[in-house]
Amino acid sequence: MPGKYPDKIRTLPLFDGRFDAYRLAANGADVLFASYPAGTSIPPHTHETDNHGVIIRGELILSIDGGTKRYGVGDWYHVPAGVEHAADFEKDTDEIEFWFGAGG
Repeated sequence: MPGKYPDKIRTLPLFDGRFDAYRLAANGADVLFASYPAGTSIPPHTHETDNHGVIIRGELILSIDGGTKRYGVGDWYHVPAGVEHAADFEKDTDEIEFWFGAGG
């Protein structure tokens, strides 16, 4: 799996979803160490979790609430539960995602 994560994180179970990630289950949340190759496009969708994330390599182009914003290294983003959004990645990108309302 792509991504420049420490060896300890790379031993976590893989996330079973539309993108590559290592999954760390937590009480009331999932923590995903996600990697998106350049050219990845995730079409508009919603989910039941309240998501927060931080970009640690590359860039996220997030379309939400009728607007589009770019998030670079060190930037945090938030996608509320039930809100339609889409994502594009022009660069190889790694991020840490916190999905509240999942897991545990």
